[in-house]
Amino acid sequence: MRPDASRHLPLADELSVVFARMSGLLLSEETVASSLDLVGALALETVPRAAGAGVSIIDEHGRRSAGSTDRRVQEADALQYELGEGPCLAATAGRQVVRVPDLATEQRWPSWAAAAARLGLAAAISAPLSAGERTLGALKVYATTAGELDGHTEHVVSMFAAQAAVLVANVQSLERARRTSDELRQALAGRDLISTAKGVLMARHGIGEEAALGMLLARCGDGGGTMRQVARAVVDSAVRRRR
Repeated sequence: MRPDASRHLPLADELSVVFARMSGLLLSEETVASSLDLVGALALETVPRAAGAGVSIIDEHGRRSAGSTDRRVQEADALQYELGEGPCLAATAGRQVVRVPDLATEQRWPSWAAAAARLGLAAAISAPLSAGERTLGALKVYATTAGELDGHTEHVVSMFAAQAAVLVANVQSLERARRTSDELRQALAGRDLISTAKGVLMARHGIGEEAALGMLLARCGDGGGTMRQVARAVVDSAVRRRR
């Protein structure tokens, strides 16, 4: 066994516990946004000497979601998107971990580093959230003392981000499935309502299905509302007549 392998055994054990907690928490959440808050909180608990943590993702439509442990992390993250520079953007674009040992001497993103330092932050590590060929966004941790986030911390963040990416991708998939299911139920309900309305008109006027549909379309054209609204009005009128 290599000398450094035994050093990482406690880390592997610790992370396995964290990953188990993360899985249980994420699977109980309803939205991606709330899941991101949980990942950020667990990252803060897990990463040694971290003073704040957060997660940012961009979905397939370009919408950005973020979860963070405190206001400073939120502001540091927002500054990256505002200025168009910073370690999270670099980690996402390059699909690799980016470490900033000291914001006071950082030259790659001077505008962002200076602004983040004014928030009381002194060091940062960002890791991409990569699931297969997709890069979902980035996980970031901050420290308030320069040099606190070393190579070992980078290793921890990298391992944490790899697992977090899989879990966030799963939550995204679940959320899309729920949304599609809701839309399908609404579509089916609307179709059933229109069919009922056609039946009412067919019975009331002694006409065929095509003629009944034509009457509904005509009412829509006369400003009666959407097809669903017109159908609802017809069905409601039939219910009132029966009372």
